[in-house]
Amino acid sequence: MAILTSHPQKTNPVLEQTSQRTSLLGPLRRWINQIQVTNSRTAHLICRVIPSHCPFERDISLFGYTIHIPALCRLNPVYEEIVDLRLRALTYLMDTCGENISTYIR
Repeated sequence: MAILTSHPQKTNPVLEQTSQRTSLLGPLRRWINQIQVTNSRTAHLICRVIPSHCPFERDISLFGYTIHIPALCRLNPVYEEIVDLRLRALTYLMDTCGENISTYIR
């Protein structure tokens, strides 16, 4: 006859921290997603403030060696929402206002 005992499940502290962080940032993410671009002035401001590429990516040359610092923007927990906001602003300028957005795209 076998005796079954229950063992407490081990939890992963990294996953717990990630779920806590996402739950804390949920209201901020929803707020950014709810921003509606309704005039060209706001759209231009958003496109000027939010860069089209990560400004932290660099190649540094020291003593004949090149060190590449990768783009770290993906580590930002609200990166996707910010990029989506910029895309909504660009779309508004192009579709609704009929403006040329090539100055905001690199």
